[in-house]
Amino acid sequence: MIMGRKQQYGTLASIAAKLGVSRTTVSNAYNRPEQLSAELRQRILDTAEDMGYLGPDPVARSLRTRRAGAIGVLLTEDLTYAFEDMASVDFLAGVAQAAGDTQLTLIPASPASSVDHVSAQQLVNNAAVDGVVIYSVAKGDPHIDAIRARGLPAVIADQPAGEEGMPFIAPNNRKAIAPAAQALIDAGHRKIGILSIRLDRANNDGEVTRERLENAQYQVQRDRVRGAMEVFIEAGIDPDTVPIMECWINNRQHNFEVAKELLETHPNLTAVLCTVDALAFGVLEYLKSVGKSAPADLSLTGFDGTHMALARDLTTVIQPNKLKGFKAGETLLKMIDKEYVEPEVELETSFHPGSTVAPI
Repeated sequence: MIMGRKQQYGTLASIAAKLGVSRTTVSNAYNRPEQLSAELRQRILDTAEDMGYLGPDPVARSLRTRRAGAIGVLLTEDLTYAFEDMASVDFLAGVAQAAGDTQLTLIPASPASSVDHVSAQQLVNNAAVDGVVIYSVAKGDPHIDAIRARGLPAVIADQPAGEEGMPFIAPNNRKAIAPAAQALIDAGHRKIGILSIRLDRANNDGEVTRERLENAQYQVQRDRVRGAMEVFIEAGIDPDTVPIMECWINNRQHNFEVAKELLETHPNLTAVLCTVDALAFGVLEYLKSVGKSAPADLSLTGFDGTHMALARDLTTVIQPNKLKGFKAGETLLKMIDKEYVEPEVELETSFHPGSTVAPI
């Protein structure tokens, strides 16, 4: 039996020897092209191709530099959320833009793992990244402790606030939602319900008690609900008459179901304020299923200003989701390179009056 001879491929050293240059010069053709003339770099690349050299081994390079060449985005949501929630899509597009040639790795932690310290530690330890953008995670989430324990640089977008050594990027959600609440008040509405996505790591779909709201670990939703309630109270509305319902899993099916529960449990409502646009679409879908619409039968507001919301002309608050992602990615890369970064960046929002609020 005749064994075929194993094919020999070029190496940095053999390419350097053939061209009469140093191994470093060959490496620079791939990793630091700006240090070589265009002519020399092309000659190196052509020779490498002739010798079957496929480029530097990323595994070997990471062992040598002690860098993975990638940044991660931690989501405490099912992976489908990253592709279905339009605000998240915009955010991730911004991170990717900032990352440039640096690889982007999604670290999707299911909501259940947010209470499981062992699973959180394993997930973070298995992520081949140089740093992490923590995107909208609950206060006290074990993934944050796991990131600290591993010593990874980290930036927080949206929540939680107040984590030492982790720059924070977000709008002032309590203030930002006020124009949407005020639009309902100005239109004469006093029977208003609120829909919120997950407020706490402990599962709840349905009515929100005052105690759950006060102790909420998801600060963004808590602050939006509080900001709206402040406007309603200022207008003379008894807060105990404002039903608040929570959607623990933010997807189309659950958004429809919580909208249905709110409006069938409280049929006297004339308006609904939603803490995200996705919930407002759940309301619109429910209204359509019963032959109704907004604002003819119900006034409605959202929050995020996604492309779909603006196309529907939803009355909503616009936040710069893509800019938020870009700032988070940019800040993380600076931290990895040990550059100075601002400890906190507050993003501006704007109000889109839309056409889903009408006078009562």
